[in-house]
Amino acid sequence: MRILLPPSETKSFGGSGETLDLEALAFAEHAGVTAERAALVAELSRLCAGPADAARAALGLSEKQAPPELEANAALEHTPTAPALGRYTGVLYDALDAGSLTPARRERAARSILVGSALFGLVGAGDPIPHYRLSASSSLPGGKTLRSRWAGPLGEAVKDFWDELVVDLRSGGYRALGPVPGAVTVDVVSVAADGSRSVITHFNKHHKGLLTRALVSSRAAMDDVRALRRVAGRAGIELVAEGDSEIALTMLLRD
Repeated sequence: MRILLPPSETKSFGGSGETLDLEALAFAEHAGVTAERAALVAELSRLCAGPADAARAALGLSEKQAPPELEANAALEHTPTAPALGRYTGVLYDALDAGSLTPARRERAARSILVGSALFGLVGAGDPIPHYRLSASSSLPGGKTLRSRWAGPLGEAVKDFWDELVVDLRSGGYRALGPVPGAVTVDVVSVAADGSRSVITHFNKHHKGLLTRALVSSRAAMDDVRALRRVAGRAGIELVAEGDSEIALTMLLRD
């Protein structure tokens, strides 16, 4: 089983790892992925070492946000790294709370979790990455969208796990960078006492973090959607299939 998570805008600074080594990242064996990573790192570093206004506009940063983010991006190849699950922060990662997992559960997380990244495509849970700022909607100079740049290399790389159960919890923008046909997707919905439903927005990340924690905490084999729903149910998480689809699941939060 693979679990694909969205990244977070907020990331920790610093780290105790060596500087960025693209050969140490997941999918480094795919030459196209490594080449695109190298190109994006170089372009982003160059952009953020130049005029601040141009870099702020490309990355959608406010004047207050800009100084530390531009400084970090300009030094991407020279700053310490940290494992991806320690680098990404925010609501989903707080709920996952990877640091509190037992060694066995951390091992399962390392084997199964991949995180979407506009800069790196997809990274493994333990991949050593620097602090960076780049989102799927960012517009780097040159005209090509990140979606178009990643479509070929990342689309080829994700074929590595097409024959596995894939739970894709990425947001739409990151799913578009490297779609996985047949992946299970999950929406989070609140169910009122009268049966009416409303889609959860901000806190859907929290519940997806809890789902991820439940999945990596289980020793059960999860080769199909039925097994996935069973494991989630044991953790008190209700997943239901919508209509005739076996891969579009809804997480129901009952009042």
